Amino acid sequence: EVQLAESGGGLVQPGGSLLLSCAASRFTFSRAVMSWVRQAPGKGIEWVSTINTSGTSTRYADSVKGRFTISRDNAKNTLYLQLNSLKTEDTAMYYCAKNTGDYYSAVDIPSRGQGTQVTVSS
Repeated sequence: EVQLAESGGGLVQPGGSLLLSCAASRFTFSRAVMSWVRQAPGKGIEWVSTINTSGTSTRYADSVKGRFTISRDNAKNTLYLQLNSLKTEDTAMYYCAKNTGDYYSAVDIPSRGQGTQVTVSS
């Protein structure tokens, strides 16, 4: 059973930064395409970013492009999301999840962890 545990969220002012981490276990992390998704209060789940197995290819939602950076450390079985230039509209619960297959496959939403809350407010 896939286990994913997100951390690093918190309260930050607009323009601030956070580094989210996702510790993976019980599957071969280095062979899994991984993603970050988020869910704002009262809204559906929104895809944020995806990274390939080696970390050499990444893609982002237009809403975060240029501000967020996804990365991974396969030796540590850990996925990261660097959040910069945060906006109030970035407030959400952030989740990491496996993809169902290759780099362009769907995100396996049920595989996501418990999430980490990011609140952007002055």
